[in-house]
Amino acid sequence: MAKRTGRKKSQLPDFYYEGYLEKRSFKDKTSRKLWTCLSGNTLFFFNEKRDNDYLEKLDLYGLISVTDDSSLDPNLDAARFNVQMTNGNIKFTAPSAESRELWKGFIYSVAELQVPSSLNLLPGQFHILKETIQKEKERLANPLTEQSPPTTVRTDMPACYYKVPRLEAELLLEREANKGNLLLRDGKDGRSFAITTKQDLDGSIFRHYRIFTKPQGGFYIDVDKPVHFDTLHDLVNYMVEKTKGSLTPLIIEGQYDKNISFISSDNENGERTQQPLPDPAPAREAPMSVTGKMTSDEPEPAAEENSPAINREEKEDETHHYIGVQIPPTPEPRKILMPPSPAPRKTPPSKPATNSASSDIPEKSKILSNPEIKKQILPAALSELKLKLGQKVKIQD
Repeated sequence: MAKRTGRKKSQLPDFYYEGYLEKRSFKDKTSRKLWTCLSGNTLFFFNEKRDNDYLEKLDLYGLISVTDDSSLDPNLDAARFNVQMTNGNIKFTAPSAESRELWKGFIYSVAELQVPSSLNLLPGQFHILKETIQKEKERLANPLTEQSPPTTVRTDMPACYYKVPRLEAELLLEREANKGNLLLRDGKDGRSFAITTKQDLDGSIFRHYRIFTKPQGGFYIDVDKPVHFDTLHDLVNYMVEKTKGSLTPLIIEGQYDKNISFISSDNENGERTQQPLPDPAPAREAPMSVTGKMTSDEPEPAAEENSPAINREEKEDETHHYIGVQIPPTPEPRKILMPPSPAPRKTPPSKPATNSASSDIPEKSKILSNPEIKKQILPAALSELKLKLGQKVKIQD
């Protein structure tokens, strides 16, 4: 059973015959009463007569026979008949025996293009069948969609489709024998397709099968017993399945170039040559985020003798490392080095200090510059001052 292609009732060819039929195919569990129209050599099924979109369609290209069904039906007036197709048997039930004879006559006439002689019809009905056959012959001689396959078909092609002629198709299958032995290509007339196959039997054997597009949609292989399909994908799958994998689609993966090149023309002599694309200029590296340490090329300042020891690991942690670009460290303010703090004296000195006034000045400045030292040495300094004053008073006396 063919799938719906989306064509409206107004877009279909003229109807030769129509009416209600109960349909039951080998896939259906129960019968369905559908409005059935014979348009061209295809049966279209609608839910109701007024519907514009059909549910299903049945192409009569693969018709084998149309026979009566003698099984009993609850409706005494109803009459059954079977339509034997290449892909299965479909059962129909007409509302009456006269309607059944007309359906059998129209179906057989458009499928075989001749009037059956074994039907129980009136002379006028035979005349209608002859006119129908004449219309069908004219329609087939001037099909509406014979120019080229529709655009939607071209955009949904199987992977084994190649735009090559007959000879190149054979050469392609010979050269790529390890990748497949079946390909789909355009037909010679440009309005059909073709399948080319290659098999080995005492040498390479090539075969070509022509594929036609049906007016109502779908495709069929033009052989003694035509096989019909909804899409080209179904056609390729059919060839693979029915040959049990002896035929496999030819699928060649596309190759990609590793270098960019272009065709250049010389304005003087008109010569055209292929030129590689110049290498792009290296991109300027931008500073990256801090991810580690950075070593400085500047020598570390020498520590003064009287300065306290500095932890080298803490010194290195203050420097920064950048990846790619080295940034010099920010200079730090110079620390003020202070003299070491002398231990406080427990007893005053026994001898007076003999230092000159010039030597007292820096000593006092050092003491006054450090508040902690001032607090520790102040008592001792006061005691020395008292002793000096006492000695001067004795000398004056």
